[in-house]
Amino acid sequence: MLAFLLGEAVRDLRRAGRLGVGAAFLISLSLAVLGCFWLVSLNLGLAVAQWRERLRVVAYLKQEPSPDALAGLLQRIEAVGGVQRLRYIDKREALATLKRELGAEASVVDQLPANPLPPSVEVTPAPQAATPEATRALIGRLAELPEVEEVQGGTEWVERVVQWQRLLDGIGLGVGGLLALAAILTVTTATTLVLHLRREEMEIMRLVGASEAVIRVPLLLQGLVQGLLGAVMALGGLWLVYTLVQPRVEPLLAVTLGLERMAFLAPVDAVLLAGGGGLLGAVGGLLARGRSTA
Repeated sequence: MLAFLLGEAVRDLRRAGRLGVGAAFLISLSLAVLGCFWLVSLNLGLAVAQWRERLRVVAYLKQEPSPDALAGLLQRIEAVGGVQRLRYIDKREALATLKRELGAEASVVDQLPANPLPPSVEVTPAPQAATPEATRALIGRLAELPEVEEVQGGTEWVERVVQWQRLLDGIGLGVGGLLALAAILTVTTATTLVLHLRREEMEIMRLVGASEAVIRVPLLLQGLVQGLLGAVMALGGLWLVYTLVQPRVEPLLAVTLGLERMAFLAPVDAVLLAGGGGLLGAVGGLLARGRSTA
């Protein structure tokens, strides 16, 4: 029975002709657009997650504390909440770090009459506090400590990345949704054309006792095949574009976002995208069935 239904679906797809091919192409286009935005959002999300792992908040102190005072200060900093790890950096270590960063220009530091750098405490936020909102709150609590002169923790750029990620998600869903609607309507039209071509054959099948499911399921399978075909084309196109773009984009990502590797859709994501294509085709087939029944 299954082989018969599949054979009928393939035959119906051939009957749809160019309209059926156009429906598969529209499904492919809608999924490809959605997949492109998905890829961009995925890599932005990886950059944000990487930033959260490397996030450090630096509290600059007004003066260098004594060993006894330092222990109490570190305890009070840890008590503000949202802290995973602390590291105290004295004036000497801060100056040595500056020399390493200056490289060949490090001799300029030796000409200074005194060490101008303040001592500081480097704070690693806890995982649950490694968000822009929680980091701002942590900075505010640290700034209230009397020993702290200034607190720095760059969250501005990652907030912009998160905003871009949300914007791209919305645009991708909007554009992909419009193309998906066009694809569904095209599948519906193609399936309705097949219904018209098969109207005499379907009446004969009813007269000989064929169930409505046997008559209608091939039409549903026709839309499903169109959707899966479009999904395969979309995934193949996405992989081709990714392969061509990856060597050129990865150096830019490393400089701008600190992301060393550009990621592609995971197997589960690819299956979801393919399932979405099949669903679009199946919905088109169902709509044609409703129109025919009416």
